[in-house]
Amino acid sequence: MIREAGLKLTRPRASILAVLESSQKKHLSAEDVFQVLTQQGQQIGFGTVYRVLTQFESAGIVKRHNFEEGHAVFELHQENHHDHLVCLRCGQVKEFFDEKIENCQDQIAEKMGFAIIDHSHVIYGYCSDPECTEK
Repeated sequence: MIREAGLKLTRPRASILAVLESSQKKHLSAEDVFQVLTQQGQQIGFGTVYRVLTQFESAGIVKRHNFEEGHAVFELHQENHHDHLVCLRCGQVKEFFDEKIENCQDQIAEKMGFAIIDHSHVIYGYCSDPECTEK
């Protein structure tokens, strides 16, 4: 995936991609990735993690989301479009797709004379998870 995106395969890039691919969480911050790598005993700086994630974003390997003020998370690029629900209490992110919402957006854009290239739909609220606590 790294070489296909036009990037040279390096140990830091391979390690960061492995974390993204193996994580149960689909939306990871640079801090999350750095913490996993540190726990694995890898010698890598936070600046390197952030720089590689930015390179991955430019290469189309990951997509950056800014769900909360000043807090970017990254997810591996997916072919299928989806939207997000974000819990403001615990930070949990859930993905969803709804054909009715997509059709409605298309109809609104057409009515307004607008050609959609991409869009982001994020719903903020509070999850019902009994384990939900403040971050």
